[in-house]
This record gives sequence, C-alpha cells and structure tokens, in this order.
Amino acid sequence: KESAATIVEMLKDVTSYEGEDAVFECRLSRETSQDAQWFLGDVPLQSNEMNEIKVQGTRHTLILRKVTLEDCGSISFKVGQHTSAA
Repeated sequence: KESAATIVEMLKDVTSYEGEDAVFECRLSRETSQDAQWFLGDVPLQSNEMNEIKVQGTRHTLILRKVTLEDCGSISFKVGQHTSAA
C-alpha cells in the first residue's frame, strides 16, 4: 500500500479582476494515484470550459477562466487527509 502524499507547496491567495484567469497551484510530496479534488467553497470543481484542472507530476494546477464576482470565495485542494486553501 502506498504511503499518502502530503502537500509540500500550499496554495497562495490570488487576486484577479473580472474577466481575467485565476491560477492556483499546489505541489505534493510525490506523484500519487490518490484522488485529488479542487473545491470552490463546498462545491467540487470539474475540468470544463470554465475550469481547467491539470496535473504535471507532483504539481496540481487549477485555472478559473474569465472569473466573475460569483467566483469570489475560498478555493481548496484536498488529497487524502490533507487540505490547502486560499
């Protein structure tokens, strides 16, 4: 059984203007097959035309495209028992 990955680079707060993209990045201690999930408030985010979720090795990236005032709030990233929020 693989040991759980931990978050080694936490999310940083991002300020962006309406119509801009907001980019959030998190880095894990190692690559993992564990489910990693992004949230806006309590809502789980999926990769779609509004959100782009990328994984490159240990780096997990969330891009919120053309943000609006409705996108304002807490972004969190969860893997296993570990959470980072911005």
